[in-house]
Amino acid sequence: MAAAPATRVRGGALGRQLLLSLTILVFSCDACKKVTLHVPSKLDAEKFVGRVNLKECFESANLIHSSDPDFQILEDGSVYTTNAVLLSSEKRNFTISLSNAENWKEKKILVLLEHQTKVHQQSPSKEKVLRRAKRRWAPIPCSMVENSLGPFPLFLQQVQSDTAQNYTIYYSVRGPGVDREPMNLFYVERDSGNLFCTRPVDREQYDSFELVAFATTPDGYHPEFPLPLVIKIEDENDNYPIFTEETYIFTVSEDSRVGCTVGQVWATDKDEPDTLHTRLKYSILQQLPASPTLFAVHPTTGVITTTSSQLDRELIDKYQLKIKVQDMDGQYFGLQTTAICIINIEDANDNLPTFTRTSYVTSVKENTVDVEILRVSVEDKDLINTANWRANYTILKGNENGNFKIVTDPETNEGVLCVVKPLNYEERQQVTLQIGVVNEAPYSKEVSSKAAMSTATVIVNVEDQDEGPECSPPVQTVRINENAPIKTKIDGYKAYDPETKSSNGIRYKKIKDPKGWVTVDENTGSITTFRSLDREAEFIKNGIYNVTILASDKDGRTCTGTLGIILEDVNDNGPSILRETVIICKTVMPSPVIVAFDPDDTANGPPFSFNLESVSDSDLERMWRLTQINDTAARLSYQNDPSFGAYTVPVRVTDKHGQSRVTVLNVIVCDCITEADCAYNVEPRTGGGAQPKLGKWAILAILLGIALLFCILFTLVCGATGAAKKPKAIPDDLAQQNLIVSNTEAPGDDKVCSLNGFTTHAVGSSAQGMCGTMGSGVKNGGQETIEMVRGGQQTLESCQGVGHHHTLELCKGGGQHTLDFCRGGHVEVDNGRCTLSEWHNFTQPRLGEKVQLCDQDDSHKHAQDYVLMYNYEGKGSVAGSVGCCSERQEEDGLEFLDHLEPKFRTLAETCIRR
Repeated sequence: MAAAPATRVRGGALGRQLLLSLTILVFSCDACKKVTLHVPSKLDAEKFVGRVNLKECFESANLIHSSDPDFQILEDGSVYTTNAVLLSSEKRNFTISLSNAENWKEKKILVLLEHQTKVHQQSPSKEKVLRRAKRRWAPIPCSMVENSLGPFPLFLQQVQSDTAQNYTIYYSVRGPGVDREPMNLFYVERDSGNLFCTRPVDREQYDSFELVAFATTPDGYHPEFPLPLVIKIEDENDNYPIFTEETYIFTVSEDSRVGCTVGQVWATDKDEPDTLHTRLKYSILQQLPASPTLFAVHPTTGVITTTSSQLDRELIDKYQLKIKVQDMDGQYFGLQTTAICIINIEDANDNLPTFTRTSYVTSVKENTVDVEILRVSVEDKDLINTANWRANYTILKGNENGNFKIVTDPETNEGVLCVVKPLNYEERQQVTLQIGVVNEAPYSKEVSSKAAMSTATVIVNVEDQDEGPECSPPVQTVRINENAPIKTKIDGYKAYDPETKSSNGIRYKKIKDPKGWVTVDENTGSITTFRSLDREAEFIKNGIYNVTILASDKDGRTCTGTLGIILEDVNDNGPSILRETVIICKTVMPSPVIVAFDPDDTANGPPFSFNLESVSDSDLERMWRLTQINDTAARLSYQNDPSFGAYTVPVRVTDKHGQSRVTVLNVIVCDCITEADCAYNVEPRTGGGAQPKLGKWAILAILLGIALLFCILFTLVCGATGAAKKPKAIPDDLAQQNLIVSNTEAPGDDKVCSLNGFTTHAVGSSAQGMCGTMGSGVKNGGQETIEMVRGGQQTLESCQGVGHHHTLELCKGGGQHTLDFCRGGHVEVDNGRCTLSEWHNFTQPRLGEKVQLCDQDDSHKHAQDYVLMYNYEGKGSVAGSVGCCSERQEEDGLEFLDHLEPKFRTLAETCIRR
């Protein structure tokens, strides 16, 4: 890149002027030797370039500054790029300024960046040839200080292209600050390429601008690629550090140790990070109260800590600190801000509660309970209504009997002493108590337990008062033999007057006597037996019978006691075997164990002796044997091989004093593995194997069977006799029965019925006949049906029901036919055949006769209507009324027969063919 021809003379003058200024600057401050770094033509952002030895130039330097904003210098001399750098020429330089803020000394290091050239090798000669790359147009590194005072427009740099030697070049720029916000901040002269800034810039708002420069010919040709142009805004210390809060509030316990963290303050600075402009330091300007100094703040972190362990909330419960933060690492010319920090001292239990008095005196009447007798108070300097202030009282000595308790009043923090168990003046007239007090929270300081508790003495005087009788002890006992005779008198319960220690004037009354065994003498309290006593009764526990006694004095004051009557055992019960059924599984357990029990006391109990109770006519001893196992058990075994079954074995058990009892065992010999498998259930046989006998239930079943058999025979005999005396005949009103054809869906077989000598007689007549195919007529709503069924033997029965409703039934039979009516009479039909027409001729006259009588009542007079019951044949029938007295206006209206359902058409066709 080269300057434009039109401005070459002016550029030369400007170069000489800059050279002169640089020479004056070098002579005005100490300069160190220059450093050369070889770099590629393109450097990325945050790229390591090289390292410069800063200590060799200025060892005590504490401020480092680079004249080129594209490069950053660290404290160890490392050089890094801050932005992407494109070297447009072979060399580029910048200056590192080293200074000491204390003595204002300054030294500079000139850093040269040389572009690495490419080495080309020719294969035949292997000679190294250095070729210079084409120089591209590029700007001089540019920066401006924020908040510059001008004058404006402020010249920044000149953009030039080497193509200006051959073309007329127009320069232009685009990007933020030109055609984007902030608008019109920068502009470039079209012909010269000079870049200007029009107004001050705030770095905290815009820290850099990335513009793009263009070089074009008047006809729009671009001989150069667009050139990125970065303008960096250099920071100045124009922002004060600001605390995150105006007032900080912290809390610290008063028992905190030295170095305890109280809290942390924090400030921010909008200036450029990692510079002196944002390097902050904290300090405490003021503490209220000022003395003693108790807090410190870390200069870089802002953490506040305690510097003393003398915090005491009871003296000062709040401190106020004025905190300062200053940039430029706390140097005097740095900008500073202050904030207020309030530190509250939290209470700790570092003060013990103490009694306001060391001794107290109070009094209470005897036999009183649940009464308050004294209030004691304490002093505590800790915070009120906290666990460090609330008191817990306790009785240390003198309350061995549990007569007193002390609690804390939550409102006043006083200790309330109460009587919870009555005192007895006759036993103690004065009680001395020692009470102590501590806080709910544990004491924060390390002391012994005795020193951490305040104590006081309380003297309680017991006042006497007139009392009623005293039942002491509440349970008293007397002894008596269980077989003592009725009206035996023994001592009873004794109550006494606590004032006189005497039982005179005290009356006794029985309150509870479970079985009414005793009576109580009203004046002396002695006991007299009223019924026989039994120590082995079910409700007796441990041989003691309890009776509740009420004792009262002349003023009606009472007390209650219990008299325990100890029933001394008498050997009045023989031992018995509790399990009377013994199962012997013959294959696995031939000898079961039997255990005896004696309800008497152990002194009248074991050891027991077991013996077989022999019967004169049995061979019991030849079949069974008893073997003693221990004091209460024996083993039963058989001697001869018995058959399976049940046996009766009487066993006598005798205690050690000769009292005995016979227990009859039901021994079942069974073919089983376990007792649960045995299901043998027969009447037990005697020990010698007698024949089995019938039980009472078996005899009762036999008798009931015999009685039932006699009843059946008697019923059959009576029925046969009645039938012989009153033969039944066909009733006269047979024609009155209504014949309804059953629901036959197919044509029936034509049958011929032969009627041989079928005659009708009065009651007692008979006839012989035979009908080929008959059925059953079932009573249904007062009408009858006749159903034809096949069979060889038939029975015709007509049973008269309520309201003269009859059923004609023919059932299958074989050879013998009977027409049986329930009203009596008998009709016999012989083997024969009859046609349907003959049957019709027989029934038609009688049906006609009954129809003529339809409109007459019992006195043969004309009836208004004749009510009959008919089967329900469905809703909505088009047929009219069938009553005998109804008007037959629609007699000929039989059109409905043309619209019968399919199941009735078959029946109609059958009737038409006949």
